[in-house]
Amino acid sequence: MTGRLGIDDVRPVVDGGVTPAKAVVGEVVPVFAVVWREGHDKLNATLNVKGPGESSFAARTQRIPMRFSDHDPNQVNATFVPDAPGLWTFRVDAWSDPMATWRNSVTKKIEAGQSAAELANDMAIGAGLFDRAAANSATQYRPHLRGVASLLRDESADVRARVAAALSDETRHILELHPLRELLTRGKTRKVLVDRRAALVGAWYEFFPRSTGGVDDAGNPVHGTFASSVGQLDRAKRMGFDVVYLPPIHPVGEINRKGRNNTLTPEPEDVGSPWAIGSELGGHDALHPELGDADDFKKFIAEAEDRGLEVAIDLALQCAPDHPWAKEHPEWFTVLPDGTIAYAENPPKKYQDIYPLNFDNDPKGIYNEILRVVMLWVKRGVRTFRVDNPHTKPGNFWEWLISTVHETHPEVIFLAEAFTAPARLYGLAKAGFQQSYIYFPWKTTKKELTEFGEEIVRHSDIARPSLWVNTPDILHEFLVSGGRAAFAIRASIAATMSPLWGMYSGFELYENVPVKPGSEEYLDSEKYQLRHRDYDAALESGNSLEPYITTLNTLRHEHPALQQLRTLRFHEVDNDNLLAYSKFDPLTGDTVLVVVNLDPWNAQEGTLTIGMNALGHRTVDRFDVTDLVTGETFNWGQHNYVRLEPWRNVAHIIQLPDVPEHMRRELAWREVPDYEG
Repeated sequence: MTGRLGIDDVRPVVDGGVTPAKAVVGEVVPVFAVVWREGHDKLNATLNVKGPGESSFAARTQRIPMRFSDHDPNQVNATFVPDAPGLWTFRVDAWSDPMATWRNSVTKKIEAGQSAAELANDMAIGAGLFDRAAANSATQYRPHLRGVASLLRDESADVRARVAAALSDETRHILELHPLRELLTRGKTRKVLVDRRAALVGAWYEFFPRSTGGVDDAGNPVHGTFASSVGQLDRAKRMGFDVVYLPPIHPVGEINRKGRNNTLTPEPEDVGSPWAIGSELGGHDALHPELGDADDFKKFIAEAEDRGLEVAIDLALQCAPDHPWAKEHPEWFTVLPDGTIAYAENPPKKYQDIYPLNFDNDPKGIYNEILRVVMLWVKRGVRTFRVDNPHTKPGNFWEWLISTVHETHPEVIFLAEAFTAPARLYGLAKAGFQQSYIYFPWKTTKKELTEFGEEIVRHSDIARPSLWVNTPDILHEFLVSGGRAAFAIRASIAATMSPLWGMYSGFELYENVPVKPGSEEYLDSEKYQLRHRDYDAALESGNSLEPYITTLNTLRHEHPALQQLRTLRFHEVDNDNLLAYSKFDPLTGDTVLVVVNLDPWNAQEGTLTIGMNALGHRTVDRFDVTDLVTGETFNWGQHNYVRLEPWRNVAHIIQLPDVPEHMRRELAWREVPDYEG
């Protein structure tokens, strides 16, 4: 309760309004509230939205009428679409609606057959209301409203004729623009932080620049450079990716360097793990000299921009034992009783080549140095950082760092690589991370994927999930044992369930051999050695998933529905090996439905039941639909037979009829997430 009238359960609200909810430019933001009052008089609500200075909303607060839910007379909803990045505010106001109260009363009395004499007071009250409404409205509407008042006072006319104009659609429209409001109760002002669109929509491709150098005459891989990596930019663009992500590109430590397959006995030619950052050649602000210098990196950034690609680099806040920080600032680390610095451990894994920072020893010194490093890379043209293991660093540090960077560069995006407990994962999102790795690699069954999808929608006001099919150190058993169809299945789901997805190079070549049974580490992992791959030969021989990945990314660009997160809805299939879900775009109505066979070895069939009401259609409707992958057409209704054979196609990606225009905004705010965290 906020005042004379009740305003409760306002959404989107995160942590009671302490943390802003999130959106991006061009995204339809649904707003929900419960409003109530005593008695039977009608009430109404208004959404007030104000944008930052560069927004067209900024000149004045925009007042948006809210609509009542069909299934609850106290629930109101509205949407707005931010047109600029920055901090937005919204407020839900409730007010007594004397016009609606009068319309409701007089309509019921007329239908009950009451006489003109019995309705005399109602006519007088209505005329007075329209006089007030005329005085309250824009000049062009005043003659109409005064005419309505005059008709209500005309005792010579039939009662129904006297009220007809008052109940007309034209009059309702005018009153919606200029409502007559009483007992106005203003709600609390809430915040929405709006980012550029790339914070919500993007396909990421990860590759190691050092593996792009080809091979020598003996067939041995040659260390790549930024110049030799340009070919990978071309491949990424050809496959339809938006972002290329580079693992650490800094000098690699010499002390405790790891050899092939994570051995502790490296050979002289071993290149070590790029996550063991720093040596006498420099630290986090330096470039590995074999990759190139600052000018070479600048040229690489320019080459990417010329192709419409964005470059993300790794922000891994750990050090090799010979990192300059370890020598100059030993107090930034944890010193053991024997005088040595503690290396990183995640039992049973040991990282003898990495020293983790201890943020509690000298927070001011560490904070300022990391800020310096980040701003240096921003100056060099980086606008996106994939942050390694942020859940092992203090949350308040990230909140400070991200907000400080955004003071001068609000366009910078931070992706949290945090496969961790929900409290930490969503806590980091609230601390400012615009994107989050999430548990997708381990969700493979229908039950797991459905619960996962519902979770990411439920948290869509605060966390934007990036679905990765693999990483250099996550090779799931499903890919190991599922054959080639398993790769197509995982790509199909990742690329269509979230507007953010990613893959690590080698996925398109069906790489799936673990270092040992049961391990998620790759054999001959690129983390510890150069890996030459002949992508063109694989493509020519038909041993590449690249064409299908290209199709998926093309569909993502062509269909606004696949760029949505909030509108993900699941549909029933009477087979646990078939998963079905849909998404639609509230602005265009574009609608895509996906049916995936989760069994990589066997054909699966079943009956798909489409939730027609959730897509703005009647249960009796039928329509011709098209599979966007195969081009096949079907005539579908509410119930449909589907069969998917993994050796032929693992998924239907179906273009459904657009959501009708009059239903788009309404369906956008149905089942609004209620995350309070």
